[in-house]
Amino acid sequence: MTDEKLLIDRARRGDMEAFHELVERSKIMTYRVAYDLTGNRQDAEDLSQEVYVRAYRALKNFRGDSKWSTWLYRIITNVSHDHWRKESTRRIDYMENLENHNSKIDEAKVQANPGPDRIAEGAIIQSNIDRALNALSPQERTVFVLRHYNHLQLNEIAATLKIAEGTVKSYLFRAVKRLQKELAFYRPELGLEKQS
Repeated sequence: MTDEKLLIDRARRGDMEAFHELVERSKIMTYRVAYDLTGNRQDAEDLSQEVYVRAYRALKNFRGDSKWSTWLYRIITNVSHDHWRKESTRRIDYMENLENHNSKIDEAKVQANPGPDRIAEGAIIQSNIDRALNALSPQERTVFVLRHYNHLQLNEIAATLKIAEGTVKSYLFRAVKRLQKELAFYRPELGLEKQS
């Protein structure tokens, strides 16, 4: 039995130290995925806490068929989707807050490293990428983030989200197409224009 499985078994029997160890081992990954899905530091912190509350409550139902991290990915995406449903009526405010947050980060980056135009340009590009990601549906964004930011294989994403691998491919294809469309104004700068 692996160290992780032993910790899970102990945690399932009510050992809080074992659960705390599982949290410590996965908290950075959980926060990163939550941040990638929300694009907002405060939301990512709130969602990370909610993930572990739900994980603790559902721990008795965790059969151990998958890795702890795969199980957490599933919880993170469920918590994120719940968050998006709640926030859908306040989407405009959310976008304004995200833009303000990103411009504060951009300003801080430029002030912390005065000089090269590349830093400022990179901050603008990242802001546009974040905005484009927010234009995706929750399912498209989730699949894109798990694949390209967290480097999960298609079959791992399918297992995490409990959907068919073909559905994962479809969401990923649509996400990439929408991102290409949203970021099309970068094509000349990136040398991506079609060759005739």
